[in-house]
Amino acid sequence: MEPLSTEERRKAFASAKKPDIVRKQRLPVRYHVEDFDVTDRPRRFLQAFAAILKHTNYRVALDHYVRVSAKCARCSVKCQVYLATGDERDVPCHRSELLLSVYRRHFTVSGVLRARVLGDAGLTDDKIQEMAESFYNCTACRRCYFECPMGVDHGLITHLGRYILSEIGIVPRALAVSVREQLLGATGNTSAVPVPALIDTLEFLSEEIKDGIGVDVSFPVDRQGAEYLFLPAVSDFLMEAETLMGNATVFHATGDSWTIGTGYFDGINYGLFYSDQILEHVVKKIQVEAQRLGVRKILIGECGHASRSAKYFYPAFCGGKDALPVINIMEYTHQAWKEGRLKLKAGAIAERVTYHDPCNIARPGWIVEQPRELLKAICGDYVEMTPNRRDNICCGGGGGTVSIDEIQPYRTLVGGKAKADQIRATGAKYCVAPCANCKKQLRELVAEHGIDCQIVGLHDLLYKAIVFG
Repeated sequence: MEPLSTEERRKAFASAKKPDIVRKQRLPVRYHVEDFDVTDRPRRFLQAFAAILKHTNYRVALDHYVRVSAKCARCSVKCQVYLATGDERDVPCHRSELLLSVYRRHFTVSGVLRARVLGDAGLTDDKIQEMAESFYNCTACRRCYFECPMGVDHGLITHLGRYILSEIGIVPRALAVSVREQLLGATGNTSAVPVPALIDTLEFLSEEIKDGIGVDVSFPVDRQGAEYLFLPAVSDFLMEAETLMGNATVFHATGDSWTIGTGYFDGINYGLFYSDQILEHVVKKIQVEAQRLGVRKILIGECGHASRSAKYFYPAFCGGKDALPVINIMEYTHQAWKEGRLKLKAGAIAERVTYHDPCNIARPGWIVEQPRELLKAICGDYVEMTPNRRDNICCGGGGGTVSIDEIQPYRTLVGGKAKADQIRATGAKYCVAPCANCKKQLRELVAEHGIDCQIVGLHDLLYKAIVFG
C-alpha cells in the first residue's frame, strides 16, 4: 500500500465521518518479534500470564475487574481515540475485555469449568494479534478511569496486556531497540549519547547562556555529595537546548548544589509503558548512580513518564520508605520561587501562552497548579485549554506510542485530533508541554494540522524571565 501524502491524509480526515485514514493507516504496529513458532504463541502467552500472576499482585485487580466490569461503555465519552474513529474496538472497556476474557477463561475456576462444558478451546493466535494491535492503539492516558462507574483502570489493563506480550517477544521495535541500548548498549541510554558528546553539549550550552544573558552558568558533572542528581530525558541533550538552559539557570539563581552523572544520565524509562521488569531494571540504574555520587535527592527533568516512573517506582524497587526523595524540576522551581529564592520578571512573555498537562503527572493530581502559577507570573496573556488539569486531553502519543513512527499518521490525525483542536482554539503562540514525549507528539501534531503555535518547555520561557541580582 502506498503511503498517503500529508494533504491526502488531511482531506481524508476532513471529508469522512469515519475517516478513510483509519482504514488505510490503522495497520498492526511493527513489532520486534522473537523467532518462535506462531502456533506456539497461545501456550507461551498463558505461561507468561501465569508467571506474572504468581509473582505480582495483578491477580487482586483482575479478580475484582472480572466481577464488576459492566461493559456499559461510559468510558467511551472520555476516549479521544474512540471519539475520532467511532470504532467499537477503541472503546476502552472493549479493549480491556480482550485480556479480561483470557483471565476469566483460563485463570478462574468458573471459566475453566464452563469451557469444559461448552468445548471452548481457549486463547488463539488471532486473539493475540488482536490484543497486540489494540493495546498499542491506546495511549494509556487513563482519562477513561474517571468515567468508569465501577472504577476499572483500563490503562492498567493495557499495561498488563503489553507486559504479557513483551514476555513472549512482541514489542514495538522502537521500544525494544531503545531499551536494549539503555540496558545492554555501550552508551547505557535510550538515545545512544556517549559521555564525550554529553560533555561537549553541556559546554556548548554554557557558552550559549553566556552569550545570551551574560551570566556564567555551569552544568556540574559528577559532583560528589550534591543535593540533587538531575536526570532529564536523555533526548533533551539532543533536542531541548532551551529547556536545559532554563534548568541550569534556575539552579544558578538559587545556588543549590546539583549534578549530572556520567555513569547514568537518562530519565527515560520505557518499562512504564510495557514491562515491569524493564521498569525495575531502569529504576535501579538511577539508584546505582545516586549511590555512586552520594546525592540526597533525585530530580527529574521536564518529562511526564520519567517523573512518574521514578516518583512511584523508585521507592517500590529501591528501599521503600528509606529511598531517596524524588521530585520533578517544576516542583523544585515553583518552591524556590515561592520562597523568594528565584525572582521572575512579570510580563516577560508578551505572546499568548497555553499549557498542556502531561497525563503522567497531571492525571494523579501530582503536578497541576505549580506550572500554571509560574506561567501566570511571567506571561501577560495566559489562556487555558478546555478541558484541563486532571481531565486534560492526552497529546495523542502517550503510553510510548509517540516512539513508534510507523503509526505517526494515526497518532496525529486520529489519536491527536482532539488535542490539535484544543490548541487551535486557544490561539496561543506558545504551548508549554513539560514532557519530552508530549513535545515530540505535539510538534508533529501542529505541523500536520497547520497550526501556528510553537511547542516549548516551561523552563524555555522561565529562562527569558529570570531576574539576577
